[in-house]
Amino acid sequence: MRPFASYVGGDAFRVTGKRVSLASIVRLALTNRTFRPVFTLRLCQWTRDHIPVLLPVTRILHRWAQGQTAIDFPSGVKAGPGLTLVHGWGIVVNKDALLGSNVTLFNGVVIGRKDKITEQGRETAYPVIGNDVWIGPHAIIIGGVRVGDGAIVGAGAVVTKDVPSRCVVAGNPASVVKSEVLPDVMNPAPVDLLMAPGQSRKPA
Repeated sequence: MRPFASYVGGDAFRVTGKRVSLASIVRLALTNRTFRPVFTLRLCQWTRDHIPVLLPVTRILHRWAQGQTAIDFPSGVKAGPGLTLVHGWGIVVNKDALLGSNVTLFNGVVIGRKDKITEQGRETAYPVIGNDVWIGPHAIIIGGVRVGDGAIVGAGAVVTKDVPSRCVVAGNPASVVKSEVLPDVMNPAPVDLLMAPGQSRKPA
C-alpha cells in the first residue's frame, strides 16, 4: 500500500499544498476534475498489480475520468508522484511515454511517439520526461527525446530533440532560450512522498 499512498499523496499535495488523508484524497477525486484522472490512473495501476479482477472496473472509471477532463491519458502511462494536470483540455500522452516526479502538464500538451523508417524496418521511440518539468499549453514533445530535470517547455514549443536540465525551450523547432533556471513546480511534493521504499527518485 505504501507506494500507492506515496504516489497519490504526492499527486494530492501538488493540488492542495498539504498532506491529506486517503479519505480526503478520495473526496478530492470526486470534486476536482483534473485530479480525478490522475487518481484513477493510480487506481488502475494498483489494481493491476494487486487485484487484477477489479482492473476492468477501474479502467472504466479511468475512461470516464478522461472523458470528463477531455484528455487522452491511458492507464498504462508511467508517471512518478506529484503529477498535476492544469485545465486538462486536450492533453494527449502516449501510453509508452515516461514521466518523472512533480511533472506539470498544461492544456493541449501532446507527448507522443515518433516513427522512423530505416532499411531494417520501422523504429518507434517515445519521450522521457525528467523530474520537476513544467510543460506549457499546447507544447508538443515527440519521439525518443529526453527532457531534463527542472526544464521548462514553453507554450506552443515543438520538441524533437533532447532538452537539457534546468533550461527554458521555446519555438518551433524548440531551442534553448535560457539556461540555469529554477524549476517551476507549484507545491512540490515532499521527498518522502516521491520515493517509495528501495527506489531512487527517477521516472517510474
